[in-house]
Amino acid sequence: MRRREFITFVGGAAVSWPLTTRAQQHTAGVRRIGVLMNYAADDQAAQTRLTAFLQQMQQLGWSEGHNLHSEIRWGAGDAQRIQKAAAELVALAPDVTLVTGSPAAAPLLQATRTLPIVFVQVTDPVGAGFVQSLSHPGGNATGFSNFEYGTSAKWLDLLRQIEPQLSRVAVLRDPSVVSGAGQLGAIQTAAASLGIELSPVDITRPDETDRAVAGFAAVPHGGLIVTAGGAVRAHHELIIALAARHRLPAIYSDRAFVDAGGLIGYGPDRVDQFRRAAGYVDRILKGEKPADLPVQQPTKYELVINIKTAKALGLAVPPSLLASADEVIE
Repeated sequence: MRRREFITFVGGAAVSWPLTTRAQQHTAGVRRIGVLMNYAADDQAAQTRLTAFLQQMQQLGWSEGHNLHSEIRWGAGDAQRIQKAAAELVALAPDVTLVTGSPAAAPLLQATRTLPIVFVQVTDPVGAGFVQSLSHPGGNATGFSNFEYGTSAKWLDLLRQIEPQLSRVAVLRDPSVVSGAGQLGAIQTAAASLGIELSPVDITRPDETDRAVAGFAAVPHGGLIVTAGGAVRAHHELIIALAARHRLPAIYSDRAFVDAGGLIGYGPDRVDQFRRAAGYVDRILKGEKPADLPVQQPTKYELVINIKTAKALGLAVPPSLLASADEVIE
């Protein structure tokens, strides 16, 4: 078992940069990048990922205040706020913009089809219309996809391992995620082969989510799959609390939920994606075009289990599952 490693913020920069436009002249030799994060500014996991990106940029020779100027916006999973932030960044005309997630990438690409964009944590960039193909993006955007749809079967398998009597699963999802229908379809296919009944639950308002989960939990042998999305992340505390209150085993696509008290997480290493994204930003700043940089699939996945939560739910985690975990939180 290994403990979670925390990334130290570079001089507190990821926290202290202003969220409004700084009225500065574009100094000769200084390149400008935009960053649109589909998270709240006080989201610890998001700060860790952003810091990993900025640290990697520094490793590649780009130093804030020396030859780099960053404009950072936080969307907090709010569609109107994201759209406004996207418009602000496009107006600033940065040399390249890093954007997180489909709900933030979509309005940014609607606002510009010329300024270079590197995206991370996008499930289906081809289906969403962000790129022409993974190998040849062909436009002004490229980046790193978040999942392969085959991951859906893994989520169901892991839930079954930790709760052998599982027969019903509610899929909590962000309805604004363009690729959500395709992902749900993949989960439904996997569920049918396992004889598991699925119930989609759109995350919109907290009260509606509360009622939907309570109604689902009224019938035994249920569990939750919590997919990725800005709205899901914005309501993560509520979702974790509902799973605990109704004693539902839940698997999350993001380890940040497990760090916050969720049961089990399986998904790509998002910090690694941000580090890799710095490499693409660096290459674009040095003259390469997004159209020529292939979209990359995740290379590192992580399985994280929260033993304290398992005990609270009365679940005995199989030794084989513990042995396969990348991290066990006690």
